[in-house]
Amino acid sequence: MIPDDVVEEVRTRADIVEIIGEHVALKRAGKDFRALCPFHREKTPSFYVVPAKGFFKCFGCGESGDVFAFLMKRLGLGFNDAVRQVAERVGVEIPEPGRRSGDERHRPLYEAVAFAADFFRRQLWDEPVGEVARRYLERRGIPREAAERFLLGYAPDEWTALRDAATRHGIAEEVLFEAGLIKRSERRAEPYDRFRHRLIFPITDTAGRVIAFGGRMLGAAAERAPKYLNSPETPIYQKGRVLYGLSWAKQAIRREGEAIIVEGYMDYVSLAARGIENVVAPLGTAMTEEQAQLLARYTRKALLLYDSDPAGMRATFRTADALLAAGVHPMVVTLPQGEDPDSLVRRGGAAALKPLLDEAVDVLDRKLQILEAGGYFRDVERIRFALDKLLPTLRAAADETLRDIYVARVSERTGVRRDTLERELELERPVAHRRATAEARQQEAAQRDATERMLLLLLLRDRARVATAGELVRPEDLASSPARELYARLLAAGGNADEDPRAWELSPPARQLLEELLADPQDLTDGDRVFRNTIGDLRVRALFQRLDRLETESLRADAAREEELWRERLAIHAELRRLGSELADLGFKLSRRYRTYPGRGRIRQPGPMSKEG
Repeated sequence: MIPDDVVEEVRTRADIVEIIGEHVALKRAGKDFRALCPFHREKTPSFYVVPAKGFFKCFGCGESGDVFAFLMKRLGLGFNDAVRQVAERVGVEIPEPGRRSGDERHRPLYEAVAFAADFFRRQLWDEPVGEVARRYLERRGIPREAAERFLLGYAPDEWTALRDAATRHGIAEEVLFEAGLIKRSERRAEPYDRFRHRLIFPITDTAGRVIAFGGRMLGAAAERAPKYLNSPETPIYQKGRVLYGLSWAKQAIRREGEAIIVEGYMDYVSLAARGIENVVAPLGTAMTEEQAQLLARYTRKALLLYDSDPAGMRATFRTADALLAAGVHPMVVTLPQGEDPDSLVRRGGAAALKPLLDEAVDVLDRKLQILEAGGYFRDVERIRFALDKLLPTLRAAADETLRDIYVARVSERTGVRRDTLERELELERPVAHRRATAEARQQEAAQRDATERMLLLLLLRDRARVATAGELVRPEDLASSPARELYARLLAAGGNADEDPRAWELSPPARQLLEELLADPQDLTDGDRVFRNTIGDLRVRALFQRLDRLETESLRADAAREEELWRERLAIHAELRRLGSELADLGFKLSRRYRTYPGRGRIRQPGPMSKEG
């Protein structure tokens, strides 16, 4: 049996539109996709795929389910086989049969923390000692329904209450130690409970299983002890790899297309209890690289809702850098002075927060605002200090297009030449990162050159396709100068198959390319497929190159020109949507690079710095 957490990881990584789209001809219908149902005969499409929720539904025959259910129904697979097939596509390793999985090895720990969660819950709601915690929740405006949904509990103000209950239940002390539920001290002869007189926030993995706890001290004792106490790291819990609330929020994050990141447990519970559900919290001050990569599975946009004091801003910018490195675009929400997310929604509900979320700004823009207010662009020495604060954000941006925009913006604001900034970024980035970036560029260039060569090879052998190619792809859409020159000469010759290309006047590089292509022994048995794929790839790439140019120009445009550029970008995105449907109808499948272009998410979405955020 495949462990639940592995199944959940496969499910969250899978692109249901891509997988189902290989079996039926999906077409966009707003945010969803529709097609003729593959499970019954119909003339009008009633089969819908809802990517935001990860399921399909046919309103004609009633079939529905997730990506695994589709493969089971369509291909006749069992559940485990369907999971394994998807896991292979998304790069998740399934434990081999006969080997003990992590679930089985750590079953005693899962059972111990599950027992503890139930013990804390009963203390909160069923026992007199829980009255202090119940009153606290009431003062914070957290209804019982919300508290129960998030599994809140109470650890009694006793030294061994949990330990004694677990022992009676048959859980060994060694397991309680390993799960981080009890601890030892030189001042006490017997082990004692880690959590005492605290409101308990169970921490769950993405599959919804409790794996650890956070506890908030209650009453006057909070002045003498740390306000919050967390479970130590255990074999089933590494705090840098878990986001609090993600198991409850993941569908809302997909649905909204963005995640709101808050600092702690209470902020999360307070917002979620008031209907703001696409919220998560890192289990520490700032987000780790692993947490950012986890969040990137669900969204490419995050709103940072941290306190606006100096400590909160430092955490904001550290979190933003981690998100940028994971390909998530961070926006910063500015709270009124003296407010935190909990106090704001307690007083005004979700409506009080919405205008602030709508006014969120890009993290680099927020840094520039703060430095501007501090007068850090007035003289050389202060500009040098400002650059030290700005460079980490530029350096963190994994998306090259977004980094290019950032570099242009910082250059314009500081007066430092663009090439100087780029050299400093290149020097400061780790060698491994520079090598990986160079390799990625080389791989992309090689793929681009291969596409252009393949199209030219086909056109040289089948001149009847030249006229159609000329209607779809311009010479300037080809990146290689020799390929561009040879393609232009092919268009000039048209469909005249009698004209010998060896007689054409070409530059030496274009002549060499021509000779290589004429001598190429490759067998192009499926010319239609080659034509569709190469033309489609070149057309998509050309549109994204136009988007890049427009994004860069918009950085220096006035308000009137910015409006024109915005409309041009919208027109390109409309063309991409139309092109995606057209190519799908022709049997062409977008490459991964263009299906999820860096920084832009799905091709239906506007760019990262656009007015839609």
